Order: sequence, then C-alpha cells, then structure tokens
Amino acid sequence: MKTCRLLILCALSFSILLNTVGFSQSVDARVAAGLNAISAANLRADVTFLASAPLEGRRSLDRGSEVAAQFIAAEFAKAGLKPANGDSYFQDVPLIEYRPDLQQTTITITRNGQQQRFNYYADFFGRSPRETTASGRVVFAGYGITAPEYDYDDYAGLDVRGKIVLIFDHEPQENDPRSVFNGIGNTRHANAQVKLLNAQKRGAIGVLTAAEPNRKHPSAQERIGRIPGIRERFMKSSAQILAERESLIPGFSIGDQMTGLLLAPRKPAELQASIDATLKPASFEIPGAEVQIKVVNAMRRSGSSPNVVCMIEGSDPTLKNETIVFSGHYDHDGIRDGVMFPGADDNASGTAGVIELARAFSRNPVKPKRSLMFAVFASEEQGLLGSYYYASHPLRPLATTRVVINFDMIGRNEAPSAQTEGLMEIASDTSNELNLIGTINSPDYRAAVEAANLRVGLALNYKWDKDAALNVYQRSDQFPFSLHDIPAVWWFTGFHPDYHQSTDTADKLNYTKMEKVVRLAYLTGWIFADQKNPPRYQAKSSSNDRR
Repeated sequence: MKTCRLLILCALSFSILLNTVGFSQSVDARVAAGLNAISAANLRADVTFLASAPLEGRRSLDRGSEVAAQFIAAEFAKAGLKPANGDSYFQDVPLIEYRPDLQQTTITITRNGQQQRFNYYADFFGRSPRETTASGRVVFAGYGITAPEYDYDDYAGLDVRGKIVLIFDHEPQENDPRSVFNGIGNTRHANAQVKLLNAQKRGAIGVLTAAEPNRKHPSAQERIGRIPGIRERFMKSSAQILAERESLIPGFSIGDQMTGLLLAPRKPAELQASIDATLKPASFEIPGAEVQIKVVNAMRRSGSSPNVVCMIEGSDPTLKNETIVFSGHYDHDGIRDGVMFPGADDNASGTAGVIELARAFSRNPVKPKRSLMFAVFASEEQGLLGSYYYASHPLRPLATTRVVINFDMIGRNEAPSAQTEGLMEIASDTSNELNLIGTINSPDYRAAVEAANLRVGLALNYKWDKDAALNVYQRSDQFPFSLHDIPAVWWFTGFHPDYHQSTDTADKLNYTKMEKVVRLAYLTGWIFADQKNPPRYQAKSSSNDRR
C-alpha cells in the first residue's frame, strides 16, 4: 500500500509538471524544449564515434580514453554547460597501473607443520597492487560482515589483529526469500571491497574469500570464466587501482580445495548452514593453520584519467544547493593482441545518454529547482575507480546529493548469454524493456520513475534486485554513492552475448529504445529536481519491497 501511495503522489506531481501552463495532452513548456530535443540520431552519432577505431576501445590511461574525455568535455561546452570543477570539466583521478607476476605471486598454507603451495589463477585469483609478504595465523570470520541494521556481526568478540581472515563470499541466507538481507538478492554488505576494508579496520593483514560451499550459482572465478576469452585477457592484462586506495592489505578469492584444507576437520558446508540457519556468527581461530600470501608485481606505473563533469545550477535560491546526479562511464577494454573491444553498449551508450541529457536540460528556458550534475566517470572497468574517487572527493557535498541516475549499458535488448545462463530468466522480447537496479533501497525513487513512465511507456523490470549470483547491484558507478546512503539506481537494458567482446559494435544498438530510456530519465530528473521531498535511502528493505 505504501508503494501505491508513493506512485499516486508522484503521478500527481508529474501531472502538475506536465500541465502547469495548460497543456492537457502535451508537455509543460519548461519540459518540452529539452524532451523534444532528445534524438535517436544524436545518440547513434555519439555512440558511433565513441566506439570507432580511432578511440581504440577507450581503455583507461590509453590514448583512446583521453580522446573520449576530450570529446565529452567539448560536447558539454558546446551545450553551454558550466564546468563543475572550477573552470575545468575534468576531475583528474590519480591511478596506479600494475600487473601481477604470475609465477611469484603465491599462497602457502601450513597445517600442523605441513606446507602446500598454491598458484595464481589456477588455485586463487584477484589483484593486489601492493607488493608484500603477509604471514600469520588464520581466523574464520563467517561472511566477514558487520551490519548493525540487521543486528549481525561476524567479528563480534573476534580478535583478528595480525592475522589472515578467511571469509565466505556473498551473504547469509541468500536462497531464502524471507532473509533480512534483501531476500534472494544481495545488499551492499556482500561487496568484496566493503568486506576487505572491514577486515583491515579490525587489524587483519590479509583476506581470503572462499566461494560459499552451499552455493547454487557459479563462484566468482567460475562466473568470470563464463565470458569468452576473459581468462586469457585477465592473465595478460594489467590492472588499475586508485593511487589513494583505502585497502592496503592483500585479498584474494580461493577455490573449494583451499577452503576445505584450511577449515578441516570442520566441514565448510556445515559452517555455512549453521550461520544461515541462525544468523549468528560461527567465527573462530583455526588451530594449527598459518598462511603466507606473497604478492609480486611484474610492472607498476602511475598515471591519471579524468572524470568529466558539468552542471546546471538550480533555479530555486535554496534548493539549488542540492544536487541530482546523472552518471555513466566512458572507459572500456581497449585493444588486446591486436583486437579492439569497442564497447558500444558498454558504455558508449551510457556516455551518449548522459551527453544527450545535458544537451536536453540546457535547452530549457527555465531550469529545475535543484542543481543538476552530469558526470561521466573514468576507469569503471577497473573497479568503479572514477566514481569511488568522486565519492571521496565530491565536487558538490555528498550530504546535499539527493539522487543518482546511472546509465550503464542502455543500448541493447537483453538476450540469453553465457553470463546469465541458468541464473536469470530473460524474457523472449526485451525490445522495450529497461531494468532498474537498486530501487529496493528507495521506494520513493521507484515511484517517481513509474510516474514518469506513464508518458514514456517502457516495460520496467526489477528482476536484478533479486540477484545474488552475479552481484550485479555492485558492478556499476551508482554503487559508491549507495555506500553513502544516497538513493542511486543503475539503469540497464541487460546483458547479451556481445558483452565484453570485440563484437559489441554500434550497429547492434536499439536506438529507438535508447531514446525512450533517455526521455524517461529526463522526465524523472525533473521530478527529482522539483519535488518537495526527494527520495530517501532505505538501508533495510521491507518484505513488501523484496517481492
């Protein structure tokens, strides 16, 4: 009932917005100029350029990425939008690029005096930028989660100072629709970086993340292996990290063999079942177990890649101090072994969408009450680095950031692929479908989109809020904002067989649907910018929200 009331209120406010100057069948003149300017032709032109050969796949720190950033800034300037960083459209993101030494990066487990060495990628995987050798006793810390809103803490009464922490991936009860942890979906506590920082804060010197023994989905390593060619690219390519990184301790994902060896004679499946049944910690120091994590990198260099950010100041003397953010990322996978990965959908589509929204709002003679920020982030493919950096160095205070509309892959029709096989049901016809990821944490947000959609007519789908297998909620640039209790939602038209392949080309996008997605974001943005009470973040979703 609460959601229905919210939808009615948003629909009424939207109706007022549309009919302020007497337009019963058309749009308020304040809104019409920008809405009518949103064009599939503009979107196609921008995507075609961003995914073209001269941009070389736009890998962060490479030449093509720099060209893309200059292009975005030029389009913001042509639209007459104000730079958000003083007199510059750029916010430089300091990065470190590195590549692990595949032979020398090892994990050695000692149980009761018996040593066994494990090798990178074959037995464990992940990236750790800081060369180190971390040796210590091992503590099992459940899922590695501290979540006061759920009255849950795997570290309660546990001393992990100077020790290696072993944790399960994901969250408790992820197969239980009644779970307080978002039912069969995941919350932000499932995020690997959040868990690593939690362990580091408590004095741990390293983290090993084990695939849940009772999982009903592929492990993280198995999931990545579903993407054709990704293993070879992972082994050969370098990685990037923020120069001002928060996590200083090594963290790797390990397979079932290593987990069983560390926990023996305890059975990992029984430990997980106990935690899931009771939501009580089952943490303990593992007797006779020691681990050495040795990290050696073959290459390391420093550089920077810019976020590109502009804004439109709000028209209300007070509310202009509050901000609505429209975001996306412009980087992709570059060139590997002479093959370019153009990233037309991922994420030239989202970049073009943000640019087109900026143009549309700039055309309106009257501006919304709250200020609008248009941010296209760097280095998302390396771990949401541009958006994490922005969240740590906001150009307008995060405390006054009211909502985020994040575009990532808004150009295709979702289609069955190796990425989703057996994990998510895909409709037979998705040519008019848009996924919204994260509205479970803000019913107000969902109601506003649904009110605006009365005019646009897209088929809205919330299925990815019920995903635990793929951790989709954590995999785009809205996520760092959600860690600060900001209603932030990923707008996403879905996976397809060309995801992270050289075949993700501009000719395959559905520009008609893409235009509708951008129009819906435009109208929703007006609601957010003008409504009296903006959406609120709800850290703990109710059972009604999880349906």
